[in-house]
Amino acid sequence: MLRSPRVESLAVAALLVLAGCGGFVANGVDGGADLSTATETATPPTATPDAGSPGAANGTLEVHFINVGQSVATLLVSPDNETMLIDCGDFTDDGEYVLQYLDRQGIDRIDHFVVSHNDADHIGGNAAVIRHYETEKRGVGAVYDPGIAASTQTYERYLDAVEAHNVTLYETREGDRIPFSGVETTVLGPPEPYLENAARNENSIVLRIEHGETSFLFTGDAEDDQEAYLVDTYGAALRATVLKAGHHGSASSTSGPLLDAVDPRTVVVSSAYDSQYGHPNNETLQRLAARSVPAYWTATHGDTVLTSNGTAVTVSTQRAAPTDPLSLRTGDPIAPGATESVTPRATYLPRSSPRTDTPGPTATDGGTPAENTSGDLIIDRVRADAAGDDRDNLNDEYVVFRNAGAEPLDMGGWTVSDDAGHSYTVPDGFTLGPDETVTLHTGSGTDTDTDLYWGSGRPIWNNGGDTVTVTDADNETILKRSY
Repeated sequence: MLRSPRVESLAVAALLVLAGCGGFVANGVDGGADLSTATETATPPTATPDAGSPGAANGTLEVHFINVGQSVATLLVSPDNETMLIDCGDFTDDGEYVLQYLDRQGIDRIDHFVVSHNDADHIGGNAAVIRHYETEKRGVGAVYDPGIAASTQTYERYLDAVEAHNVTLYETREGDRIPFSGVETTVLGPPEPYLENAARNENSIVLRIEHGETSFLFTGDAEDDQEAYLVDTYGAALRATVLKAGHHGSASSTSGPLLDAVDPRTVVVSSAYDSQYGHPNNETLQRLAARSVPAYWTATHGDTVLTSNGTAVTVSTQRAAPTDPLSLRTGDPIAPGATESVTPRATYLPRSSPRTDTPGPTATDGGTPAENTSGDLIIDRVRADAAGDDRDNLNDEYVVFRNAGAEPLDMGGWTVSDDAGHSYTVPDGFTLGPDETVTLHTGSGTDTDTDLYWGSGRPIWNNGGDTVTVTDADNETILKRSY
């Protein structure tokens, strides 16, 4: 039985079970199991994610950032159709927006319910979600909680619901395992002992989820101390294709050192348009802009769905809105609970791992090597769906190439083509310096060192997926990447 939620820390007689080399594991424990006699405990080992050795990807991983106003709720659907819900909105709406969204998605079971930390703007819908899924759907498999109590009625109702419906509850710490089928899930926080005298934000559950070559990092409301711990402990192993901005984009989170370690292709911010806290903070947006990281904001983009096939991540949103961090606030607000469908906006390819030796072949389809004679040219980003009507905004459709090598690349005479056979030839004399990028726009314009123009009168890149092929002047394949 659960003790009173008024105690100083979360206490459940059966909180820790199935201890082993992987930490506390929920695998094989039914959500309705009687754990009243299971009291075994163990010290979870430290697990270091291997960001440079992705496994083979099968199927599709979906990550849904639900627009819940000044709060956060994220639904993940694994390639094996298991579900994970990370947080569920503010106490003021009692999970209404989350339940509506889950219903629209046809979700009939929550296999893994992760509570990043117990602030009321993250657990506001916990009781309602547990009650709804335990009485009207197929239940909640297990709840994962960092184990630091809050003296709020919202927290009490959450634990009451866990007890009333006998849902398995795990105190979850760094090194524990969440058996989310079809992807690799690593728990990076909170550490043992807790940071900052067990401050809730600074001891958020931190998850890194890897699918093929792509990865996602969720840091809850981690602030400067926990971010510093993560950077010091894991360094470049934090690298991820997508980062959820910490603490709704506050100035005390998503620090420069964390961004440099994660090196994300894009960031998602979840907060209200008229946030009373000023989220996202201008300092955070400046840090993103300085690193040319595009951002999606649920307040202007609405529900934001990221789909990974293991090779690339496609971002779909309800509304087209600015992604330049310094222009993020110029978008129009979209109300939580809006039911508009999402539309693909951009596709991001994971960054290459830091190189310490001769570059190898480039993977084209999540595991099949393709001949890469330069070894240095990579694709940083594909924007297949321009804002508005693609035909009226051709220069907002583009591919960003980067020279990841240490020597300049003479790209004059090289050809870029798509699956349909459309081709573009790079002007003679064009050279791309080390670590420099060039954006190839579909429409017309004046070529510069950083921007080239295809000159097409119609869209080139298929919004639903395409292949970018680059060949050199001798018709040798330089790279071939599908999205």
